[in-house]
Amino acid sequence: MSADVVIRVTMIGIVPGNRRPTTAMAWLLSIFILPVFGLLLFLMFGNFKLSNRRIKRQKEINARVLEATRHLEADDIVLDAPDWVRSAAELNRNLGALPLQGGNAVEFITDYAQSLERMTLEVHRARRYVHVQFYIVGQDPDYAGPFLDALEAAALRGVKVRFLLDHLGTLRVRGYRALVRRLNASGIQWRWMLPLSPFRRQWRRPDLRNHRKIVVVDGETAFTGSQNLIEPSYKRRSAKRVGREWVELTAQIRGPLVTSLDVVFATDWSQETDEDLLADLAHIEEAELEPPDAGEEIGQVVPSGPGFEAENNLRLFNTLIYSATERLSLTSPYFVPDDSLLYALTTAAQRGVDVELFVSEQGDQFVVQRAQQSYYLALLRAGVRIYQYPAPMVLHSKCFTVDDEVAVFGSSNMDMRSFSLNMEITVMLLGPEITGELSRVHDAYRAVSSELLLGQWTRRPRFARWIDNVCRLTSTLQ
Repeated sequence: MSADVVIRVTMIGIVPGNRRPTTAMAWLLSIFILPVFGLLLFLMFGNFKLSNRRIKRQKEINARVLEATRHLEADDIVLDAPDWVRSAAELNRNLGALPLQGGNAVEFITDYAQSLERMTLEVHRARRYVHVQFYIVGQDPDYAGPFLDALEAAALRGVKVRFLLDHLGTLRVRGYRALVRRLNASGIQWRWMLPLSPFRRQWRRPDLRNHRKIVVVDGETAFTGSQNLIEPSYKRRSAKRVGREWVELTAQIRGPLVTSLDVVFATDWSQETDEDLLADLAHIEEAELEPPDAGEEIGQVVPSGPGFEAENNLRLFNTLIYSATERLSLTSPYFVPDDSLLYALTTAAQRGVDVELFVSEQGDQFVVQRAQQSYYLALLRAGVRIYQYPAPMVLHSKCFTVDDEVAVFGSSNMDMRSFSLNMEITVMLLGPEITGELSRVHDAYRAVSSELLLGQWTRRPRFARWIDNVCRLTSTLQ
């Protein structure tokens, strides 16, 4: 029996284990076509779980958070909410451990420069500590530079500054080595997230990444959303040539949700440093778990990623989409859904829900953009309205609203990478007022976007559709 046959037969019984059928079929197809090369790819990229040590630590932290917040019951906060809202909050609690909390003030920031200016101002005001976590970091004089200056100044005046950067996400940015030298020379405590360093026995599937964006200052104010710490063209020469910039959504938060975001940061910090930061955060103590109300918004933080047994973000998204009765407005820069999410959206449209999806007319990643386009026909035929944000801009916001009841935003895309491979952070907010605020963000997107019509899309050349479908196949190799 030849080696090729042995590989094919063996992998038939291995690849389908704990994988979506579509993902398993894509892997098997690659192995059957190119057995040796396909097997090497599978060995490098087929394991979508973190190390047992990291998973164990995540479970331990979840247990500690649940115990410390056991007295916070969702029913006491959402007395007038529909049953499906309570159900979604309970789902998040069971999967991600963090409680639903009221008394928050949440402000959405859509201006790229303004969000970084707000973060910088809060760092300048810091008295005790600053926690910073970004997927991509790059130095520049006008955007990230002032924020990094503020971090250095805070550390010099005795503020404890902790900084997490995703290794691969930042490694690809021009000026990486200069950034490392700067951080090493500063008083900032910094670490790579999910570092890739084989010589130090730090290795895993390369595209298992920490995609979260979190800034917490003194446990009193926080920022989270889609924006990275870099200038709006991402320091890409090709983007600058065509005038491409990333359009982001960030929220500034005050109130109890700040503590939840700090818990997520502390979890990631402990994963990279072995430091039990939860024990060091004074405001985590049970007596201080309910700080003074900063506003009237009710919300819940939902961490997700391969450190959890379930796909927390995907389960929440599907639950909310199936619960919609009137309207769904969704924005995702990378929309490559699994079957469950695709069925949820098309079913919502077919049962009379007004569903609209905002995407970029031209994405920054060719393969992902073409894979995304392969889903448009099914969406349009089901009645989903697709709005394309004009090129050359990249609509990078990740958010959606459900009826007038729920607003969701954060770092998570609606693609299989964000559901299975990336560590993400999502915030669910309840109530018509805050949902209306996010709806106004969608109104601004709609005002400048063009609607993609079914007749227009079906007239595309066959070769273009063929490319889309090939890219769709590669997108399932998770």
